[in-house]
Amino acid sequence: MSNTPSTAAPDFAKLVAEIKSWATELGFADLRIANAEAAAVAAEAGLQSWLAAGFHGQMDYMAAHGSRRAHPAELVPGTLRVISVRMDYLPRDTQSDWRENEVMRQADPAAAVVSVYARGRDYHKVLRNRLQQLAEKIEHSVGLFSYRAFTDSAPVMEVELAQQAGLGWRGKHTLLLNREAGSLFFLGEIYTDLPLPIDAPTDLVNEAHCGSCTACMDICPTQAIVGPYRLDARRCISYLTIELKDSIPVELRPLIGNRVLGCDDCQLACPWNKFAQKSALPDFDVRNNLDQATLVELFAWTAEEFNSRLQGSAIRRIGHERWLRNIAVALGNAAKQIAGDDQIVAALTARATHPSELVREHVSWALAQHELAGQRQP
Repeated sequence: MSNTPSTAAPDFAKLVAEIKSWATELGFADLRIANAEAAAVAAEAGLQSWLAAGFHGQMDYMAAHGSRRAHPAELVPGTLRVISVRMDYLPRDTQSDWRENEVMRQADPAAAVVSVYARGRDYHKVLRNRLQQLAEKIEHSVGLFSYRAFTDSAPVMEVELAQQAGLGWRGKHTLLLNREAGSLFFLGEIYTDLPLPIDAPTDLVNEAHCGSCTACMDICPTQAIVGPYRLDARRCISYLTIELKDSIPVELRPLIGNRVLGCDDCQLACPWNKFAQKSALPDFDVRNNLDQATLVELFAWTAEEFNSRLQGSAIRRIGHERWLRNIAVALGNAAKQIAGDDQIVAALTARATHPSELVREHVSWALAQHELAGQRQP
């Protein structure tokens, strides 16, 4: 039997059913299709207002692409449809009480808290590879077609696209929420010129089930969620520990606690995440013991160890310097509960003459917190 694609016009309804089946085989939890032009236009005004307020901070790329972010066909000419996917990322061995355990780690001043999504393999690589495989399966079925796959890698309004495709609704924390899976999943897209039948957009009147709940807003340590569906990224711990390249504002450092990369507080507080699903793939299983590591342990990593241990991890992109900056802040915050801890003070002192001025400044601040806390003790 020949494997050559048929030259007859495709049955697009049948093709969509096949695409969804292939997506499941590739580890995606769901796949829906949106009309490209209608998909993100509704959010364009909100984006411009957000940018005008300066809430994007140093993320200049958010403002760099003009209308292409809201108009898929301007980014990829000829785009008619957006294939939107979600991929769950809770590790496969996650226990039912995982949220309680995460909150307990946040309360342990010696623990290093890394956001759940970053403990395994770099999601950019996982989704990009799987989306490419999906596109190749489509190509094998219909022949050459125009497409481009995205995984948080271009000016794409992925939450709005996913909402228009029917994958869920935007929560007050600005993340996409799904009734069956909460918000602990990644999103990816394939822009294509295939005129595929579209899925029904999320009915925001009946499906935006946040109601009067403000749990995510109330729990945010830095009060970065300044209003429903409105995030000031400059205050967000994920931004401060990942996107910010400079010194972390002194007034925000005590609010970061022991979070050294990213922050899951709004997701831990969200009632919908009792439905969060485990990943179908081993890629997001925990590496380097990052669900149990201590601050002192991670602070001791040399640049070589950092690069070697985190090969294939999304964490590597912040670099060793900012890794040390973040952990120094957390070690300083530990003074609130364990002032003058010998191990912590020794670890900080060992980095006090680090070649990086950024690291030295944060280490100096951290040591000062222990000195001040020790002076306050009776």
